[in-house]
Amino acid sequence: MPNIESKQKIEIEYWRDSEHESPESESIHNIINKASDAGVLLDCLNRHHDKLAAIGNILELGAGQGWASCVYKRLFPNAHVTATDISEFAIRSLHKWERLFEVKIDNSYACTSYETNEKSTSIDQIFCFAAAHHFLAHNRTLYEISRVLKPGGMAFYFYEPATPRYLYSLAHWRVNRKRPQVPEDVLITSELHKLAKQNGLDLHVDYYPSLIKRGAFETVYFFILGRIPILQRLLPCSAIFIFTKKST
Repeated sequence: MPNIESKQKIEIEYWRDSEHESPESESIHNIINKASDAGVLLDCLNRHHDKLAAIGNILELGAGQGWASCVYKRLFPNAHVTATDISEFAIRSLHKWERLFEVKIDNSYACTSYETNEKSTSIDQIFCFAAAHHFLAHNRTLYEISRVLKPGGMAFYFYEPATPRYLYSLAHWRVNRKRPQVPEDVLITSELHKLAKQNGLDLHVDYYPSLIKRGAFETVYFFILGRIPILQRLLPCSAIFIFTKKST
């Protein structure tokens, strides 16, 4: 079993070597793929629009090439948006998305999810899109989120694979079979509740069985989950995790 450092190395080098996502690539495949992901992100943002900060300091963790930060900046041009990712090779492609979305991100740099450059209690809102399951060091990440958020600030894990603990092994096998290039993981909902509490965060889980960008089998599966909400807690389901820093 690879340790965290080995998995992080794979993640970092993926962005350096990928045919479609390296800094030198101008792949149309990548643009189309991210554009379809953007449809899911927009649906998530619309779902929680009343909670999103239109101004203030916004931090994206696990941003990859930063396209989601560009979407956020386009929607909220008065927000100060910082995009971060573990791979400097991913961040180097940010300019491509700034050009495409006609925005300028205020700041960007490479870091892990648990060791940012942000000052304590300096961030109004944090978000990531389909990235938190790559963070690996979840307790350290939530500690860092709690450290940098202002009291009452919120962090959103948008569109994450979630599972009850008893189905973790099956869910983990499935996601790694689906995308073997980079180590994948699944978030155990009960574990995140426990870690959030330890780090001074309240957690609300918004189960999100979206049908956007699904294959045939997945469409049927998530359609059933959408019709029978109790199954969303009992079976693997995509979810939006919303953390709120407790006011002291």
